[in-house]
Amino acid sequence: MELRDTILEGTIRAFNEKGLKFTMDDVAKTLGMSKKTIYTVFRDKESLFLTMVDYMFDSIKESERIILEDDNLSTIEKVRKILGVMPESYKDVDFRQLYLLKDKYPSIYKQVEKRLETGWETTIALLERGMEEGVIRKVDIPIVKMMLEASLEQFFQRDILIQNQISYMDALDEVVGIIADGITVHK
Repeated sequence: MELRDTILEGTIRAFNEKGLKFTMDDVAKTLGMSKKTIYTVFRDKESLFLTMVDYMFDSIKESERIILEDDNLSTIEKVRKILGVMPESYKDVDFRQLYLLKDKYPSIYKQVEKRLETGWETTIALLERGMEEGVIRKVDIPIVKMMLEASLEQFFQRDILIQNQISYMDALDEVVGIIADGITVHK
């Protein structure tokens, strides 16, 4: 593994333990390396955190690709999995802490927002295929996209998940379930 990736993985672990309050010392300790080594790759915590956001979203995109290429899944199963995709290594990340980003690290928050709002081509193509196959009713894709984006952005803007003791993964599963199934009981 490249030094940059090793540091990013260590940063994710430090974030899991300390939330946004993690320090470069925490990352160094987690990795068993000197801060000086980390600073040869990242100039400060903010640049490290900004890179970590892209690294995590890139991993999510890679997980999407794996789902898309899985011939054992139906179109509807792929849609559900892609809407709620989370790489296995991030299942324990407490994304609920990210609501603090907006005030403390506005540039990082903007990057999270940008990544949430872009890269939808795979999902859109799958939704279109589902409609063509007749397994998804005709929907306005921009509305579906907006609903999911808005939900995730609210998770990152407010402490609603923490107040209600809901994990990020449970909240994401609930949103995907509501988008995919609605709220009516199907008999």
